[in-house]
Amino acid sequence: MSSQSQASNFAPHDAQLRAVVDWLSGTPATTDETVTNRARLLLLDTLGCALTGLGRAEVSGYATRLAGGDGIACPGFPSGMTASHFGQVMTLAACWDEACEGLASAHGRPGLHAVPSAVALALDTGASLADALDALVIGYEIGGRLGAAWRIRAGMHVDGTWGTIAAAAAASAVLNERSPDGLAAAIEAAACMIPASLYEPARQGATTRNLYAAQAVSRGIETALAITEGVTAPQQAIGAAAALTFDPAQAVALSSPGPWLVMQGYFKPFAAVRHVHYGAQAALDWRAAYGANTESITAIRLQTYPEAITYCGNRAPSTAIQAQFSLTYGLAHALARGGLGPEAYDADALRDPEINRLEALMVVEDTGAFDTGRGARLRIVAQGRETSLSVDQVDGDPDQPMSRDAVVAKFLQLATPRLGAEVASDVASRIMDAPLAQPLSRVLNGG
Repeated sequence: MSSQSQASNFAPHDAQLRAVVDWLSGTPATTDETVTNRARLLLLDTLGCALTGLGRAEVSGYATRLAGGDGIACPGFPSGMTASHFGQVMTLAACWDEACEGLASAHGRPGLHAVPSAVALALDTGASLADALDALVIGYEIGGRLGAAWRIRAGMHVDGTWGTIAAAAAASAVLNERSPDGLAAAIEAAACMIPASLYEPARQGATTRNLYAAQAVSRGIETALAITEGVTAPQQAIGAAAALTFDPAQAVALSSPGPWLVMQGYFKPFAAVRHVHYGAQAALDWRAAYGANTESITAIRLQTYPEAITYCGNRAPSTAIQAQFSLTYGLAHALARGGLGPEAYDADALRDPEINRLEALMVVEDTGAFDTGRGARLRIVAQGRETSLSVDQVDGDPDQPMSRDAVVAKFLQLATPRLGAEVASDVASRIMDAPLAQPLSRVLNGG
């Protein structure tokens, strides 16, 4: 396929994205109570994932290096970071344990890129909760549409690619009060610097992969700041950038203005890549049906959908990030220990003899025989008897969304070790119930 024909597959996206920008500029998310409540949950969930991620030595050490002075303040974070540094740290921490949200149609995580960008700029400028929620939804809607229309090439990882544009849009929305021209300029400028993030770190277990979204957020914030101060952007850069980075054979039209993609996203009940969730849930269902004693298990067969095997085929993982991208490890941990939270990636868990034994037993097969397109069928032989069960939906799927109470409970579980029970509960209450006109800094910090 010639470069000209590749570009032609993406050429309509410039006009399609401008239509989305005009819609979002004139339709604040916070005029819709349902969307507002969803955005509050998205903010809460992303913050909770970041707070638990800050407990990891690498993340806290990096955050400390960027802190100091009179910068942004947020509970659980080192004080004194600039907006771009805060956004970078929040993003890095939020994705460290793989517990943050996603959007299936985008094959990625628009909230991971949009939320930290909006929060950083809202805290830095004194903007309201409403401003922050409107901005994070704008970034989410733009990122989600790009993710659905732009599919990565073989050997790439999706984080940090179109997320650069989502982050720039969220930042611009705060800085320029949702100005359509400001948003369009920030988007065009960000499109000029989309990275081609590699999947290889995830395969090798290198946590460089966790920098992809963090760098995208920092880049998006800096881009929006520069555009606001008069740095100029080209026009028609969207299609040209996409043709260089993404697969033209899989390009489709951007979804039109109107439906809120943020309402279609999922929150994760487990700390793992979404593809791992179906096998993990099947394991928990097996424990509920047949008991928690796994030592009598002699054979395990997992049938799942092709994309899950492509992206999460790591066997015998020795590092946390390999384990997060491992169907077999996630299922084995859930089966042996009755859960799959951030603790699954501690060194002791990765060396656990029973988890390793179960993981080594597992045979994985490719099948597309699930009504929802995603799912897992689990067959286990224990004490000479074969049992089987199937899962084609998990909490967080569109037809099985996590409730407000479940998302709040997840936040409290993740945030309490860092904030303490009382502070974590207060932060959750303010995010979910504070007046929209209240400054975000007061919502998060109290007072």
